[in-house]
Amino acid sequence: MSLLRTSFLPALLLAGLGAFNTLAYAPYSWHAIPLFTLTALALMLLRSQSWKQAAFYGFSYGVGWFAVGISWVHVSIATFGGMPLVASLGIMAVLVLYLSLYPALAGALAWRFRQSKAWPLLLTACWLIAENLRSWVFTGFPWLSVGYSQTSGFLAPWAPLIGEVGISFVMLLFAGSFAVLALRRQFGFVALTALLFALTPFLGTLKGWQSSGQSVSVALVQGNIAQNLRWDPAEEANTMKKYMELSREYLNHQLMIWPEAAIPQLEPLALAYLINLDMLAAERETAVVTGILDYKTNGDAYNGMIVLGRYHNAKTQGDYSYGTQNRYQKHHLLPIGEFVPFQSVLKHIAPFFNLPMSSFSRGDWQQANLQANGYQLLAALCFEIAFPRQMVANFNDDTDFLLTVSNDAWFGQSIGPHQHLEIAKMRALELGRPLLRATNNGITAVIAADGAELGRLPQFEDGVLSLKVPQTSGRTPYSLWGDWPLNLFSLVLLAGFWLRQRLSAAKNQV
Repeated sequence: MSLLRTSFLPALLLAGLGAFNTLAYAPYSWHAIPLFTLTALALMLLRSQSWKQAAFYGFSYGVGWFAVGISWVHVSIATFGGMPLVASLGIMAVLVLYLSLYPALAGALAWRFRQSKAWPLLLTACWLIAENLRSWVFTGFPWLSVGYSQTSGFLAPWAPLIGEVGISFVMLLFAGSFAVLALRRQFGFVALTALLFALTPFLGTLKGWQSSGQSVSVALVQGNIAQNLRWDPAEEANTMKKYMELSREYLNHQLMIWPEAAIPQLEPLALAYLINLDMLAAERETAVVTGILDYKTNGDAYNGMIVLGRYHNAKTQGDYSYGTQNRYQKHHLLPIGEFVPFQSVLKHIAPFFNLPMSSFSRGDWQQANLQANGYQLLAALCFEIAFPRQMVANFNDDTDFLLTVSNDAWFGQSIGPHQHLEIAKMRALELGRPLLRATNNGITAVIAADGAELGRLPQFEDGVLSLKVPQTSGRTPYSLWGDWPLNLFSLVLLAGFWLRQRLSAAKNQV
């Protein structure tokens, strides 16, 4: 009780600062905001009287951060999930409180090392470990990691070298450095941070990739099918006809991309349509990549992507067949939406957790790039694009494009689709490849390897985005080593200082 009395006003302030972070991400993009809000959090952690108070401050910051930043999730639950307002708000509250446990953990851990002169580094290591857990536990939900605020910001040139996680590292080091400067007059880490910021504009020569001088004609189709009609059996024929009509004029492109589950029939039931499109695409010397749901005879269901038309650039009558291995099956499944944790128990508690097709099968962690008209496409479905480790694991020297398809109609006119595109842009920066993004109702876009937006379609309109996409070659340093160096550094650093503290305490007791 005394903890709440002494911490209430600072915690309220930190919650407000966490909420303010939302303006750092798309569509607002006030990139510098987290540098100041994280510095305020670091100051409060250093001033905390106990690890419990530090955890409470971190938790409060997280509540504001996630309650406002991912408020768009409520749109899908309330509007399309058909749940009563009280229940949908309850689910949102549980999600926000759960996610806030991770900054709370970071705060509690960092407080343990508050006396160290290397505290800015230790704070950074604590934060990275907590965020790494957030991206892994219960399949992970790494949305709104602070590094994404720099996707089009000043620190973006670090992405090809150390990725979004590394950018988060630099931002936390900034926060910790200015906190110890304010409270202890330590200048060393501020000087280090200033050096990192000063080097940022000159990092372009180290990015590791270069333009190949070639380009590929690409068409991305946005059907803009209303969410309440997408799985209506009476609308299946109209949806499939619409995609065919939108595409017909653009089948002279080398690649054509349709969104997630653009075909509203299960793959075995849509074979006549697929084979017809396969032959048509091959005749026009192109490849069509589309999202589709597959249901196997053994009961396994997959959310995936298939390629129709030409797999390679040799003349063919169409390479698709239902048994083809040239497909992608989603690995990172969305909790509740694509699988129900503990479904055998929950289905007896509420019918909501016992829906048909509520648990998809999981594709492999590593899958071959899709082969489409002689090009290799590294695929990610929907929110999988937020998992850089999966992208790195499937990236190779011959990867030509990053490909992500999605259906953000679940989130209406919220900020969610804008944040989703921002995350996708970070993957292009990290891996040094152009990214193709097709969605049902926006934001369909093409991103260059340097993160620049080459084109996009307006939201909530049907249409086709047609353009020439410049190719790149080479490997970014991040594509070679991913997040492992920073994660290992964080673990070794904390373990070393923890052991040092234990030995020092034991020596003082003698």
